[in-house]
Amino acid sequence: MKADAEKLCRDLGYTFNQQELIEQALTHRSAGGKNNERLEYLGDSILGFVIADALFSHFSKATEGQLSRLRSTLVKRDTLAQVAREFNLGDYLKLGQGELRSGGQSRDSILADSFEAVLAAVYLDGGYEATRSVILKIFSPRLIALSPENQQKDPKTQLQEHLQAIKVSLPSYTILDVSGDPHAQHFKVECVVEDLQKKSKGEGHSRRKAEQDAASKMLSDLNNE
Repeated sequence: MKADAEKLCRDLGYTFNQQELIEQALTHRSAGGKNNERLEYLGDSILGFVIADALFSHFSKATEGQLSRLRSTLVKRDTLAQVAREFNLGDYLKLGQGELRSGGQSRDSILADSFEAVLAAVYLDGGYEATRSVILKIFSPRLIALSPENQQKDPKTQLQEHLQAIKVSLPSYTILDVSGDPHAQHFKVECVVEDLQKKSKGEGHSRRKAEQDAASKMLSDLNNE
C-alpha cells in the first residue's frame, strides 16, 4: 500500500487486510483498469442504511418525513464531498490525465463517489460492524447536531406546498443558459407560476441548485406580499 493510502487508513481508523481494495476504491474510472465504480454503488447503499439506522435510534420521536430529510442532509453529495475534503481524499485519488488537468480531484461528484467507494472497501475487507464503526465515527458529530424540528424542507418543496395550500398551479422550471466547461458548468434557470403571473431566476453550479435558488427567490417574493 502506498504511504499516502496508509495515512488515509490511519485517519479513518481502519487497517486493511486486503490492500488492493483500498487501492481500487481510490482509482477513478478515468485511470482505466480496475476502478471504483462498482464500489461506489455498494458504499452508497451501506452508508444510507447505517445513517438511517442511527437516525431511527437517535431521534425516537421523529416522523418518517423528518427522518428522511435528516438522512438526505447527511448523505447528499455536498456533505459527502465535504467529508472527503476533511480527509484530503482528493490527494489520494488515481485519475486519468484528462481528469487531472480539469481538476477532477477537487470535484464534488468524484470526491463523494470515491468516499462511498472507500466505505465499500472497508465493508468487503472487514464486514458490516467495521464499516458501521467507521461511518459513525465520522458522522456522529453531524448527526448529534441535527434537529428534526429545525430541519428545513428544500425551497422547491416549500414552494410547492405553499402553492398547493393557496390552490394555484405548481411552478415550472426552464433552463435559460448553461455556461462553463463540462466539469464546472453554471446554470441559469427561470421559475414561473402561471396562475400568479410571477417569475424568478436562479443560478447555480448544477440544474438542481439553480432551481432551488429560483424557488427560494419566488418564496421570498410571495412571502413579502
